[in-house]
Amino acid sequence: MMTEHEKLLAGQDYDYRDPELQKMISQGKKLLTVINTTQDVGQRSTAIQQLFGRVGQRLTINGTFSAVYGAHILVGDDVFINGNCTFQDSNRITLGNRVIIAPDVKLYCGGHSLDATQRFGTRPDGTRYLITTTKPIAIGNDVWIGGNVTIIGGVHIGNNVVVGAGAVVTKDVPDNTVVAGVPARVIKPLAPLD
Repeated sequence: MMTEHEKLLAGQDYDYRDPELQKMISQGKKLLTVINTTQDVGQRSTAIQQLFGRVGQRLTINGTFSAVYGAHILVGDDVFINGNCTFQDSNRITLGNRVIIAPDVKLYCGGHSLDATQRFGTRPDGTRYLITTTKPIAIGNDVWIGGNVTIIGGVHIGNNVVVGAGAVVTKDVPDNTVVAGVPARVIKPLAPLD
C-alpha cells in the first residue's frame, strides 16, 4: 500500500491532510520564514540547505521565495533564483546547473481536472476534499527563465534554453532554443554549447 506522499509523487489522487504531508508543509513554512526574514547569512544558508531536497554549490536566492514542501526541490550548482518566485512543489522540481530564474517566476506541479464534476471527492467519513494530481518539472543545464514566466507540471526544459519573459510553458522545450509566448513556442535556435 502506497503512502500519501508516495501517491503525491506518483501523480495519483492523494490526501493532503495526511500527517506526514502536513508535517512536511509545516517544516517548510518554518524554514521559509527564516529564509525570507533573517538578516543572518549563516542562518539563512542553513535554512536553505534544510528546506531543499538537494542543494548544489553556490545557490543564490535573491529576495523572497515561496514553496509548499521545499523537500521536493532539487537544485544543481551555480543556480540563481531572483525575488518573488513561487515553486508549488507538490511533485519534484529539478533545476540543473547554471540556471538563472528571473523575478516573479511560478512553477506549478499541481493541477485539477478539466471536468468540474471531478475536482472534488468525498472521503469515507463524508468530508469533501479537493482532488489534485501532480507532475514533476525538470529544467536542464544552462537555462535562463525570464521574468514572470509560468511553467506547468509535466514540463521538461532542455539544456541551453532561454524562456522569454511572460511565457507560459505547457509543453516540453528542446535543447538549444529560445521560447516565448502564451503558450510558449520555439522562436529561435541557439548554437549548441561546447
